[in-house]
Amino acid sequence: MRHLKKGWKLKRTSSHRKALLRNLAISLLEHKKIVTTVAKAKALRPFVEKIITRAKRAVLREKNGQLPQGQTVDVHARRIVGRLIHNKAVLQELFDTIAPTVIDRPGGYTRIVKLGFRRGDAAEMAAIELVDWGAPQDGAVSLKSKKKATTKKKTTTAKEKKAKKAEKEQTIEEPQKIETATAQVEEEAKVETVEAPAKEETVAQAEQEVSSEETKVVEDTQTEEMQNTEENKEEEKKSE
Repeated sequence: MRHLKKGWKLKRTSSHRKALLRNLAISLLEHKKIVTTVAKAKALRPFVEKIITRAKRAVLREKNGQLPQGQTVDVHARRIVGRLIHNKAVLQELFDTIAPTVIDRPGGYTRIVKLGFRRGDAAEMAAIELVDWGAPQDGAVSLKSKKKATTKKKTTTAKEKKAKKAEKEQTIEEPQKIETATAQVEEEAKVETVEAPAKEETVAQAEQEVSSEETKVVEDTQTEEMQNTEENKEEEKKSE
């Protein structure tokens, strides 16, 4: 039977154990994270979470206006928590900052992370911290961040698709432009090569015509000279 086995004894008397848990709770609420042994951390966890839950319910009653007439602050809850938290500054911080922050969290306000064994007595050590003030653990992602991440991924994928389509269109258009440009250059070169022989032929024909005309002129002059010489000879004969 498990009679008298509830909770953690921690090898201390009842008064000593209560004082220890109060001091650990004050330190945790003040610094948001403390390092202690695993046994003390496991004993502290339910003790602190009950205090935070009481403060959270008090804040909800204050927001919803469920207090007696003439009261704006749940004095009764603050007095009950004040029996355990003897530090006024920490008590004020609990009701002003910690409780409103965890108001939407249904329990599980603390996290225990094992750190290994302490040198000297080889006691197993652990860090206990408030979840909303601690660093996010590996693989732990909230639902809000998941939704944001999915929406960001969707937008990025749409943008990437548009960019890829634009790149494909550019890659298709560029070879077409290059092909058309090369075809135009080749056609121009062909036209130039065709025009050049035609020009050369026309020049050669013109030169031939000029040379033929010159030869004709020379022949005409020679024939005229021959005729003149013959006429002169005939006249001389007649005069004799």
